[in-house]
Amino acid sequence: MNLAQLLRVSISIFLASLLLSFSSPLADSAQSDINDFYPEERDALLQIRDSLPSTADLHALWTGPPCRRSSSRWRGVACEDGHVVHLVLQGINLTGNLPTQFLQNITFMTKVSFVNNSLRGPLPNLTGLVRLEQVSLSFNWFTGSIPPEYAALPNLKILELEGNSLQGRIPGFNQSGLIRFNASHNLLGGRIPRTMALERFPRGSFDHNSQDLCGPQLDPCPVLPPPTPTPTPTPWRKREIGVKLWVSAVIALGGVTMSLSIIMLCLLYRRKQGKGNQTPQSGSYIDWSVKMKGYSHSGSRTNPAERTMELDLFVKDIPSLGLEELLRASAEILGKGKNSITYKAILESGAVVVVKRLQNLNLDVSSSQKDFFQQMQLLGNLKHHNLAQIVSFYYSPDQKLIIYDYVHGYNLFKLLHDNRGIGRITLDWTARVSIIKDVAHGLAFLHAALPSHGAPHGNLKSSNVLVRREGLNYCCKLTDYGLLPLLQSRKFPESLAVWRSPEYCQGKPLTHKADVYCLGILLLEVITGKIPDDRPLTGDDEASSMDDQSEWVRSTVNSDWLTEILDIEIMQSREGHSEMFRFIDLALECTSGLAEKRPKMSQVLRRIEEIG
Repeated sequence: MNLAQLLRVSISIFLASLLLSFSSPLADSAQSDINDFYPEERDALLQIRDSLPSTADLHALWTGPPCRRSSSRWRGVACEDGHVVHLVLQGINLTGNLPTQFLQNITFMTKVSFVNNSLRGPLPNLTGLVRLEQVSLSFNWFTGSIPPEYAALPNLKILELEGNSLQGRIPGFNQSGLIRFNASHNLLGGRIPRTMALERFPRGSFDHNSQDLCGPQLDPCPVLPPPTPTPTPTPWRKREIGVKLWVSAVIALGGVTMSLSIIMLCLLYRRKQGKGNQTPQSGSYIDWSVKMKGYSHSGSRTNPAERTMELDLFVKDIPSLGLEELLRASAEILGKGKNSITYKAILESGAVVVVKRLQNLNLDVSSSQKDFFQQMQLLGNLKHHNLAQIVSFYYSPDQKLIIYDYVHGYNLFKLLHDNRGIGRITLDWTARVSIIKDVAHGLAFLHAALPSHGAPHGNLKSSNVLVRREGLNYCCKLTDYGLLPLLQSRKFPESLAVWRSPEYCQGKPLTHKADVYCLGILLLEVITGKIPDDRPLTGDDEASSMDDQSEWVRSTVNSDWLTEILDIEIMQSREGHSEMFRFIDLALECTSGLAEKRPKMSQVLRRIEEIG
């Protein structure tokens, strides 16, 4: 081989090696993209996608490999080195039971969250997931006990289980890194373990459980006295004891007879009083005399053809709630409207519920019990900390009841407008911003959970915002929501808030923007302290009556008299004036006469969070 040939061969070898050095990483990268995930982890996640319905289209979002190195295109999934490490599916109305042991193959998991869904059955099995740091399963319908293996997760830092229906005892959590723990609003009982980890957490992490849950964070556990031996009576005392027992029995019988006589007199008196006043007023106690068709006075079913759902369908922590208990409950009228009467019912167990009795309705579904059941089941499965929880319902052709969890506190209308003047406890600007945020969160959840409803709430107004004060904070819950499909009647156009919206008055179909309109009216009521006009709007243009609140505010803004708008009770909060005026601008956008000009509820919530 001569020198020229040798030179050509050398150049060829050099060029070939150079090409390999460039192509090899590309090939490796392509191969890595194909194989850089673990099929058993993907199969575990697909069990959720294929078995649990939700408002998120996981079938479209979860395709291909879940992980590409340390990134993921799957919603709610985060990856590291090809392994799934986070699974966060919150507020997408996942419904049903989680697949058995589906997490067992995702061994690198450090965070799992299913907050604010409709998951049922036992808590997921986390055995062997030693890397787990955060487990958030709150605000679902989980039942059963807290698995003991949760207390054995060595790296656990956050455990959130509140707002479920868990029973049994709390395991002995004692992880040194545990910084957040919440098991409130369940049915847990027994003694809270005396561990260093659990003793760090306050009462709020354990309250609203069964009455027998006890420990340093709650009421002290009772100390049972040692049993005292029962002395054996000697023969000469047996006769004396027998005489005492006979005398005691006579006295007890006399007491019972007298008590029954007093009760009968009271009942006769109350019956006469009831005949004298057939229309009880709000706040008065009445005899709970709802006669359910298909049931006898004892509560036993007498007509098999009348089919009804059991009253404990959605019950979480209300003991002894059944039809018979409801019939025996005492009741107080909270309010009376065109379409319903609302009662506060006190059960014999001491539990309190709110019963809305629908009446005088031209229901579209009156001939279809199935449709009524489906609507109630849909609403009963909604669970959010800013919604008054529906716990049960009852249906018959002439009786339709919706039963809510009772919320201690007042409605927003009373807090804003009652007892104006000297001595009134005012609602300051900070409290009003907190209330506005809670209302927006609750309404945004309804819009996401009920996308097919024209107006998911349908009756948003200050009297349907329940406010409970917790220390220095306020917690709000929306009530009377989701009933629009049952009330498609123009007989009482002022009975629902959305029926005062411009599009309804123009005969147009209602959309989510009708709720946004009502939210705008509510914002103006909170800021101005003025009661909105309850009359339905008229005309083909935007609301033109100067009596309408939004038009009054709009005209005042155009005249630069901004300080004339603000409620006198919040005028002193000068540091909040810029926020107030920004809320006014948002409220005016929400009350535009053209629905297409109003923002979406998700946009409203984002702007409220930015302002507040």
